[in-house]
Amino acid sequence: MQNFRIQVLNRIAPEGLALFGEKYRIDTQIENPDALIVRSAQLDTADYPSILAVARAGAGVNNITVSKATEAGICVFNTPGANANAVAELVFVMLGIAARKIMGSIEFVRGLAGLDNKELSRQVEERKAAFKGFELAGKTLGVLGLGKIGIRVANGGIERQMRVLGFDPYPALENIHQLSPEVEYIKNRLEVVRQANVLSVHMPFSEKTKHLVNAELIRQLPKGAILVNYARGAIVDEQAVLAALDSGQLEHYLTDFPSAELLAHPKVFTTPHLGASTEESEEHCAMMAVTELKSFLEYGNVSHSVNFPTAESIPADNVHTRLTMVNRDVPGMIGLASRIIGAHNINIQSYLNESTGVIGYNIIDLESPIPGKVLDEMRAQPGVIRLRTIRM
Repeated sequence: MQNFRIQVLNRIAPEGLALFGEKYRIDTQIENPDALIVRSAQLDTADYPSILAVARAGAGVNNITVSKATEAGICVFNTPGANANAVAELVFVMLGIAARKIMGSIEFVRGLAGLDNKELSRQVEERKAAFKGFELAGKTLGVLGLGKIGIRVANGGIERQMRVLGFDPYPALENIHQLSPEVEYIKNRLEVVRQANVLSVHMPFSEKTKHLVNAELIRQLPKGAILVNYARGAIVDEQAVLAALDSGQLEHYLTDFPSAELLAHPKVFTTPHLGASTEESEEHCAMMAVTELKSFLEYGNVSHSVNFPTAESIPADNVHTRLTMVNRDVPGMIGLASRIIGAHNINIQSYLNESTGVIGYNIIDLESPIPGKVLDEMRAQPGVIRLRTIRM
């Protein structure tokens, strides 16, 4: 097996990097790296023409130029679910802070510093009524997006004796199977919104979800609702939220994505993008990202990619070379590869083809080496984006 060069663009948990092993060179500066591993750093894949793949130690990939990567045949991985518990726990921490007026009560008590115990007790008893909050139990929690995080938030609401309504336009079966039977799965998003005392958003960011939570949607919420955004900042229209806070339509906005305007509003409680910032989450994300990269680099397997289809295959004992082909999803590509390879008397042991509808990914196991002239002939064909050979 060849040695691989991995460039690290952020601090990545050492427990994950340790999984690479001695066949890998890992550093923050490497000439012509084979792959990158990143957390939050902005990454233009065009700046790294040598790379085969990028692994994001986290779920969102809006900091990576995924479209450019796809055009260049670069596989982009993420780690869905690895930080889910950390984010879900923080959502309920922030809900508790808002419901029980913790921020104001802590500031009040700190302001009593210097008083003797008698006066301190008198002030506490006389003024604590100003911080009377409410319990989450019995309230209705609406969850938009039932992915790895949304499922945990929904189930967490049930554990806190809340009524929970969940919506997802394209629910994944593996996630839905983990949903508590007490959660009411609603097929209409607005039906969830109209009943939610607390609305928590857990959808990925895309052009379709940009400003999904806008003035029109907020008007559908019960007056005095709490809005929670621990997904992505741009999913929520900040101006609409600020107007709703001023009018009393919203009681609080809880988010992990601060901005100058949000910080100025007393009803906004924002954390500094802490959703995945736990030791456990960072370790899980790093280990998952490294595992994905290793499987891809060593065997050409793809799992949890945001731009390549899932494709995994175990090579048989008689496989000499594994050829992977990334192509545009146009008719005739499977036949093209088989025809060229067969014309040179190379036996195909197995052929796996998967597609996203935009690009195809092929794992072709061969019983003998494939000459460079054959690869050149394949690369010259319209629709072929990238070829790679792996010696088994």
